[in-house]
Amino acid sequence: MNYFLILPVAACCLLASCQTRTAADQPPVVQNAPAPTTASAATEADARAALARYLRQQPQANLYVVDSARLVEVDALWQALVPRTDWAKRMPNRAAFEIDKLTGEVRPLPVR
Repeated sequence: MNYFLILPVAACCLLASCQTRTAADQPPVVQNAPAPTTASAATEADARAALARYLRQQPQANLYVVDSARLVEVDALWQALVPRTDWAKRMPNRAAFEIDKLTGEVRPLPVR
């Protein structure tokens, strides 16, 4: 029997088995994706609720007058103008936001 052929094959098998990693050895996969919102904003009332939830999370939430917000439906979005109490004597005196109808995601808009 030719031992010169068996020896390299055995060495390759031995090295290949050392290189495999089990699931416990591998680090967990961390995803930094934002948590999906469960509520859509199909109606104006849903959009107001999504806007109110968003503004409650802001650092100066008490400056926004959510009850006086004006919403306009624009294709697949709602656009909202929300008065701010600290902007009373200036123009513009409202902050602008858009709310996605499908996801309920609220994004601030620049105001000119």
